[in-house]
Amino acid sequence: MNLSDLMTRDAVFCCLKVASKKQALEELAQTAAPQIGIDAKDLFNSLLQRERLGSTALGRGIAVPHVHVRGLKRISCHFAKLAMPVDFDAPDNQPVDLLFLLLSPEHASGDHLKALARISRLVRDVPTIDRLRAAKDVNGLRHVLLPTKEPHAA
Repeated sequence: MNLSDLMTRDAVFCCLKVASKKQALEELAQTAAPQIGIDAKDLFNSLLQRERLGSTALGRGIAVPHVHVRGLKRISCHFAKLAMPVDFDAPDNQPVDLLFLLLSPEHASGDHLKALARISRLVRDVPTIDRLRAAKDVNGLRHVLLPTKEPHAA
C-alpha cells in the first residue's frame, strides 16, 4: 500500500495556524470532511473521542489521528504541516508540527492497520521527515509525500 493510494494532492495542507491540539483536529476535520463527503462536526467529534482514549502523537513532533468513519467508502489520508508546533500530549513531551489524519470505513480494520503501518514506516524515515519540515509550501510537501513517477525510457 502506497501513500499515494490513500492521499490526493488536495489532501495536503501547509502552514495551518492553530494554537492547540483541539484546534488542529478541528481544522483537519474542516478541511478533510468536504473532500470525503462527511459532516465536519461529526468528524471532529470522532477525532476528539479518539484522542480521549489516548494521544495519537507518536513523538518527534508527529501525530497520526485516526478514526473509523460511518458511511466512508474508502480509506483516506490527509496531511498537515502546522505553522507552529502545538502540545499534543506526546509520549516524549515534544510539540507536534506534522499531522497525518487517517480516516477508514467502519469495517476496514485490516486495511486500516495496513495504512497505519505504511504511515509508521514513512515517519520513521528521518530524511523524509526532515524534508517535510524543510518544505516551504504545499507544493514542496506534495513533492515529498506524493512523488510523481517518471516515465520509463523506451
